[in-house]
Amino acid sequence: MRLTLEALLVLDSIERNGSFSAAADALHRVPSAITYTVQKLEQDLDVRIFDRTGHRATFTPAGLVLLEEGRHLLHVAADLECRVKRAATGWEMELRIAIDNVLPFQGIYPLLEAFYREAPGTRVRLLREVYGGTWDALVSGRADLVVGAVGDGSSQSGYTTKPLGVVDFIFVVAPHHPLATCREPLRSCDLIKHRAVSAADSSRQLPPRTSGLVNGQDILTVPDLCAKLEVQRLGMGVGYLPKPLVQADIAAGRLVAKAVAEPKPSMPISLAWRSGHSGKALIWFIKHMEHGLCALWLGPDHRPEQGRDPLL
Repeated sequence: MRLTLEALLVLDSIERNGSFSAAADALHRVPSAITYTVQKLEQDLDVRIFDRTGHRATFTPAGLVLLEEGRHLLHVAADLECRVKRAATGWEMELRIAIDNVLPFQGIYPLLEAFYREAPGTRVRLLREVYGGTWDALVSGRADLVVGAVGDGSSQSGYTTKPLGVVDFIFVVAPHHPLATCREPLRSCDLIKHRAVSAADSSRQLPPRTSGLVNGQDILTVPDLCAKLEVQRLGMGVGYLPKPLVQADIAAGRLVAKAVAEPKPSMPISLAWRSGHSGKALIWFIKHMEHGLCALWLGPDHRPEQGRDPLL
């Protein structure tokens, strides 16, 4: 066997980080070690993996096939490693938790501190996803547990969900933006004249989602809600943001809340995990996501989704 998981990991890191040197930093290795691994792999397979004729090395068609198929092998190997550890101890080697961008990231920290006091060596990997990206992370296997998955994921099977509650959205503009003094409620004919700011859905496999936009409106797309918040503070665009994220800015006068004729509805959010996953670390997190933690994320006046009891 001329392929090694280490070599495949190097190729994956080069593509994800954009260069050999960045991959070396990410893997905590020296650049020469990355170069050597690639050159040895090319020699062993007698295939050019990278085209080095341009300013920077790029994957050849054969290299792209190796990268894509190699990622499947890496995923299978990581899953096998976790299953072996789980079979021996009941505790996962690693638990990957994706937190949706609608929730303040720091809400997970108190739970992590408690987990580290009890868990015997399970590594935790936290992921940040936007909009449909949480469902995508769960379905594709990037995450074992997702917190704050927005909307309905019922089109996918093989996972279990628990409702967390709902997130309210507020339409906000900068104090110096023209809409700040516009008569309320704002109508579509008012909004279409001004640029909207949209956080890009982080889905890789599922179709990306959008909401709260007017057809024909100019749109500035940014990576996440934190960037969206900053851009709207600057007055470069307008749009809806989760209530927990903007309350402090509204109170401080950095943003102005505006009533809209057709407001964005509140969104149910869920806790979700793959049905076949029953490791002790996953069970621990599900069990300990209690009401007090939800208040940290959604605020003390959060509402459970109507008709259901909240898990948090």
